[in-house]
Amino acid sequence: MSLTKKIDFAVIFTVKNANPNGDPLNGNRPRTNYDRIGEVSDVCIKRKIRNRLMEKGKDIFVQSDDNKLDECNSLRERAEKATDISGKKIFDNTKTSREIADAVCEKWFDVRAFGQVFAYAGDKKGAGVSIGIRGPVSVHTAFSISPVDITSTQITKSVSGEGDGKKKSSDTM
Repeated sequence: MSLTKKIDFAVIFTVKNANPNGDPLNGNRPRTNYDRIGEVSDVCIKRKIRNRLMEKGKDIFVQSDDNKLDECNSLRERAEKATDISGKKIFDNTKTSREIADAVCEKWFDVRAFGQVFAYAGDKKGAGVSIGIRGPVSVHTAFSISPVDITSTQITKSVSGEGDGKKKSSDTM
């Protein structure tokens, strides 16, 4: 697959009083660099695109566990169960690498758009080969135009959890 024309574009979005991409290594606070410039990772943006496409009825290969539409527990399982439009398994060692690549691109929108590596898929020669598919869409990290103010809010309650309701305690939620 080759591209004959390159199209660059930028998307501008706003986020207010929200966390567009939490950093799990920093208490799930918003991602920022040392200058407090906010960052939204390319993986996060692709996840948001995939989720919207799934809502629109498109077949998506890389589904998140909390938003998946099938019973598959891994990408490998989803690939092994995949069938083409004629109902035949896509990965059945009777197809060439090119035929497999064409079939997965036809089946899954995100594979066609972003690309995917199918490790040790196997082809009709019986060889365990990795099939790499290069998609025409590249997504890069998004950055804020101004520094981000991160505010941590702690909720406290003062209610009686036990007893007759006269003794109150302060717990952090």
